[in-house]
Amino acid sequence: MVVVIGGGIVGVASAYYLARRGLPVTLLERAAIASGASAGNAGLLVPSHSVPLAAPGVLSKGLRWMLDPESPFYVRPRASLALVRWLVAFAASCTEAHVRRAAPILKALHLASLDLYRELAMTPGLDFGFEERGILEVYRSASGFEEGRREAARLGEAGIEARLLGAEETMAFEPALAPGLVGSLHVAADAQIVPDRFVTGLARLAAGSHGVEVRTGIAAIGLRRNGRRVTAVRTPEGDLPCEAVVVATGAFAPAFARDLGVRIPVEAAKGYSLTGPRPAGGPSRPLMLAEARVAVTPMGDRLRYAGTLELAGTDLSISPRRVEAIRRAARTYLRDPGPPLAAEPWAGLRPCTPDGLPIVGRPPGLDNVVLATGHAMLGVSLGPITGRLVSEIVAGAPTSLDVAPLSPARFA
Repeated sequence: MVVVIGGGIVGVASAYYLARRGLPVTLLERAAIASGASAGNAGLLVPSHSVPLAAPGVLSKGLRWMLDPESPFYVRPRASLALVRWLVAFAASCTEAHVRRAAPILKALHLASLDLYRELAMTPGLDFGFEERGILEVYRSASGFEEGRREAARLGEAGIEARLLGAEETMAFEPALAPGLVGSLHVAADAQIVPDRFVTGLARLAAGSHGVEVRTGIAAIGLRRNGRRVTAVRTPEGDLPCEAVVVATGAFAPAFARDLGVRIPVEAAKGYSLTGPRPAGGPSRPLMLAEARVAVTPMGDRLRYAGTLELAGTDLSISPRRVEAIRRAARTYLRDPGPPLAAEPWAGLRPCTPDGLPIVGRPPGLDNVVLATGHAMLGVSLGPITGRLVSEIVAGAPTSLDVAPLSPARFA
């Protein structure tokens, strides 16, 4: 029996692809499927975001933002040696050399995952709002537009088509935008889904067609280890024996790793979103409000605003100031931001590694454990390919992509 811990997009995708290989699978989720970070995120599939979070320029901009509670990137001051270590490692990764190494890895993951989404979208009964309309990154400042020009050049070098649009062309392309924009960057390769609909639908498919036992409302509270193997997952209802275990608990994965004597530098980054009825004149495609770092995603008759990156531990409390920053951005960039601005805010935790690459692989010294975490804001985009890679690792099969750069051993 393979036990997958975590009912978010990575855990559900792992359970699905493991079961497709004919392996018996039990999926444990302490709450409901898609109740964590998979619930309220922007739902974007973004090959355009193949530059890791740790990149040149991010550090200097981040230092200006860090102490501003309304900025796109905020570090809440707290006494934490783990946070200090993470920030030091993050700073060390903000180099051109690191980007050159990491960007091709992320691009390959994004494109492979997008192919899997196309395949899953053809599955009868699995409707999750998959659309390939690209994303439009819009700029209100000359400096922002110049950054967009540099981004277009980087994407072109990576083989991803990106088209710069001037102010008038931008307004004609997306009439929902407010006047005053300088221009935009359109990336046709990007796509979108309704994330919670995808995760819950895939979980139903995994259970109904592939025999996965989905157990919700049951928390995994620890792991029993015997030498190089985990023999059982501890739950309040007793031990659950396993032949292999997959830890896909997002920002909470470090606690499970510590239980095994393994340290992984994953920090929880809180993001916020507001979702409500889509106004009649709302945007027709996903937008990124560049200077504010707020994503706008139309999801059928709903519209979602999502943004901010707040390093505050695993605290899920809502900061009114950070929510107001999202509302202010929406009012600034859109003609009619609509009812979503009045919606109750949602917050979720994204697991971030200091080098901007996810963790997918076996930790050192353990033969039957796979960690799958550290996707930061890319969990939805990389969910399916992560699930397939996990299934290949557990089965001892050749992996679809080279997973060596994703190994947790890189932090040993």
